[in-house]
Amino acid sequence: MSDDVPMVSVDVLGVRQRQTEHEIVVLLLDGSSELVVPIVIGPREANAIASAQGGHVPPRPMTHDLLCDVLAATGVSLDHAEIVALDDGVFYAELVLSNGRRLDSRASDAIALTVRTGCALLCSAEVVATSGVEVVTTAQRRDLERFREFLEGLAPEDFA
Repeated sequence: MSDDVPMVSVDVLGVRQRQTEHEIVVLLLDGSSELVVPIVIGPREANAIASAQGGHVPPRPMTHDLLCDVLAATGVSLDHAEIVALDDGVFYAELVLSNGRRLDSRASDAIALTVRTGCALLCSAEVVATSGVEVVTTAQRRDLERFREFLEGLAPEDFA
C-alpha cells in the first residue's frame, strides 16, 4: 500500500453478534471522528480476538499465538497493522513488520495479532469514512468508555 494513504488509529472495541442478521462483527472505533467500523467475521476469528482481549492464554498456542512466536524466534516483530481497503464488502489488511516488510492479511487476522501484541491498529481514513457508523448518543459514548475501562481493568486471573 502506498505511504501517502491517510491512516487513522482505531481501537478494537470488541466482538458482537448482530441479532437481526445473525452475523458476528468486530467493532473498531476511530475516536477522533467517533465512527465505529463494523467488520463481519467468522466465529473462529471472533473467538481468537475475544479470547486475546480477555487475556485468555490457551494451554497450547493457537494459530495467532504461533505466528507471534515464529516472528519472535526470527528476530522480527509486528510493528503495526493496517486496514488498507474495502472492496465489494471485503476488508483488506496488511501487517507491517519491524524490518519494514509488509504482508497481505485478512482484516480479522491483523486485528487478532494486534490485540495479542499490543501494537497499533490503523485504518484507512477512506475506509472509516465509507463504512463507519456514527456513535449516536451520549449514553452510548458513556457505555463505550465504561467498556474500555472494564477491558483495561481485566487481568488473566479474572478468568481463572
